Amino acid sequence: MPRYLTQHSLACLTRQGAEALAQRMQAGGGPRAERVLVNMVEGKMITECQAETREALEAWLSSEKMHYDWIMRIEWELRNGQLESAG
Repeated sequence: MPRYLTQHSLACLTRQGAEALAQRMQAGGGPRAERVLVNMVEGKMITECQAETREALEAWLSSEKMHYDWIMRIEWELRNGQLESAG
């Protein structure tokens, strides 16, 4: 399944609020966050998500009322020193 990176701005969330948000993102039925990375000082969250399409991911984020700054599909990944297709 295609993978995507997303960036989100966290406005005035506590650590507990960010944790609850991350748990909600990992509980998705179709699209879901596999990894969630948070910087509370800068108020940013980066996620690695799986979704069938970018449109499906955007629709899921919208349905969860999750604003995103950007979405990037992961096309290539460095494995054992070689750039290989991520798909």
